[in-house]
Amino acid sequence: MIPVLAFYLFAALTVAAGAFTILSRNPVHSVLWLIVAFFNAAGLMVLAGAEFIAMLLVIVYVGAVAVLFLFVVMMLDIDFAELRAGFIRNFPLGMLLAVVLLVELLFGIGAVKAGGLAIGKADGSNAAIAGASNIESIGALLYTKYVFLFEAAGIILLVAMIGAIVLTHRERGGVRGQNIAKQVARRPEDATVNTQPEVGKGVSL
Repeated sequence: MIPVLAFYLFAALTVAAGAFTILSRNPVHSVLWLIVAFFNAAGLMVLAGAEFIAMLLVIVYVGAVAVLFLFVVMMLDIDFAELRAGFIRNFPLGMLLAVVLLVELLFGIGAVKAGGLAIGKADGSNAAIAGASNIESIGALLYTKYVFLFEAAGIILLVAMIGAIVLTHRERGGVRGQNIAKQVARRPEDATVNTQPEVGKGVSL
């Protein structure tokens, strides 16, 4: 009984948070409602026995993606009047794209039901380890069969991070760069100076 009540609670909160994410006029409130939706979706994954996906939702989506959205929205100088005007101006194009996506979705569902597509079936080679949790099974699969692909994905992310750092620290006109060696070698007596200025004389820099 308790799992059923928990399922309906998490499901209702997820749907409600998703609706408020779309309907909120303030972008910051929309991101906060999105975080609530992610947390409740993680609860649904725990009830379904997929605790690894639940951790991904909390760590990756809430801890990184949603927080990044929140910081970007809060740091940008958004003109809400201009934003609403652009929404009204592009509303017909958005509705056209929505109709096209709906038609494609219905076409794909119809093609699957008609039997025109060969859907792959599990052969049991990647079955979960008996007596092990989902996380242990996923870890054993990633670090055995897919270890090279997993390492390749890590290298790609590392290269992307290094590229972002290089682009940030490139030479730009009017931007003073840091001299890390000079900062590290600085002595405490060079950092602070004790002065006793006379009344009304101020401080000379």
